[in-house]
Amino acid sequence: MTFVSNSGHRRWPSSCSSGDVMFTRIPTSSSEEISTRNDNNELIPGLPNDVAEVCLLHLPYPYQALVRSVSSSWNKALTDPTLLLSRNSLSLSLPFLFVFAFNKSTATIQFQALDPRSGRWFVLPPIPSEKDAVSCPSAFACASLPRHGKLVVLGGVGSDAHRPTGATMVYRTSTNQWSESAPMPTPRFSFEACHVTGKIFAVGGSSTAGEMLTAVESYDHETDTWTPSAALPAAFSRYSWVVVGGRLCVTEGWTWPFMFSPRGAEYDAESDTWRQMRRGMRDGWTGVSAMVGDRLVMISEYGDCPMKVYDEDRDTWHYIGGEKFPCGPLRRPFTATGLDGKIFVISSGLNVGIGSLYDDENGEVAVTWQILPAPSAFRGFSPSSCQVLYA
Repeated sequence: MTFVSNSGHRRWPSSCSSGDVMFTRIPTSSSEEISTRNDNNELIPGLPNDVAEVCLLHLPYPYQALVRSVSSSWNKALTDPTLLLSRNSLSLSLPFLFVFAFNKSTATIQFQALDPRSGRWFVLPPIPSEKDAVSCPSAFACASLPRHGKLVVLGGVGSDAHRPTGATMVYRTSTNQWSESAPMPTPRFSFEACHVTGKIFAVGGSSTAGEMLTAVESYDHETDTWTPSAALPAAFSRYSWVVVGGRLCVTEGWTWPFMFSPRGAEYDAESDTWRQMRRGMRDGWTGVSAMVGDRLVMISEYGDCPMKVYDEDRDTWHYIGGEKFPCGPLRRPFTATGLDGKIFVISSGLNVGIGSLYDDENGEVAVTWQILPAPSAFRGFSPSSCQVLYA
């Protein structure tokens, strides 16, 4: 994994810090000596291995990839499933934002990880693709299994730009590597993927012939298998989705020139059934949405991007007070996700807006904003998806 400094230059740091932990590059001679000693089953010279394992457990992502190069014994320990399970059970994993971005001028697809605590960006290894594949962001769909530390990327198109693939690629934070998994049964592009009840669902999209699909399929990451699910009640021309109370809500959203009312549907994974979306939710859904705690928040795509919050009891949307959405630094297109009671908005150029929600003196939802400028190296990128993973 590559470190990107605030100036935008990619480099491996001579020292990498996170919180109270500091990792320093070891001179070659010392590194060789430690590697030799560690290969003799001593993880850290002078410490019992059980104590050394506790130290390794506290290594923060994404510095694990760098530290694994110290010795084969460290590499083995850091990729040991037992150690990874212990790390998860001790709740040592921290949330990171994983952004799928596209540079139109260079036709480059890139994944970045943002540490929301330090504001540092890390560039992920390039996603493997077919030799004749082309970079087309709308052909891909991304979803995450946050507590498993897995990012799932589906789809893609061939060099003729008309042949969708069913590719399934999985990124694991534990190894900082991509791997190929069982392909989707239905190749598709311009579709949505989402995480519901521990599975990844591929929803709708377009087929090879360009016809719109209603097919829905679910992926079980533990068995690496796909299963058909109940089909969409109708083929939507555009998608926005969010999971509310365990229900997958999918909508077309309003699009210019607003001549037709949007359609929407809700999916219950337990009964494998779809039903029509409630009218208030559907008609008021006019932009990019995210779940912030138990609140469904939406940033409208018109005017100065007013924000709204959904009232499920009354099936209506209310405008959010406080500071206005910072349209200057946060330019369309943008994507959003919720984390720790805040909404993170990644915009063109990968500038990040962090909105903190609170209840004002009248009991209404309000927001304050903080802007995290992106490195200059990201200036030409536009976000397509943002996912939360614990690593």
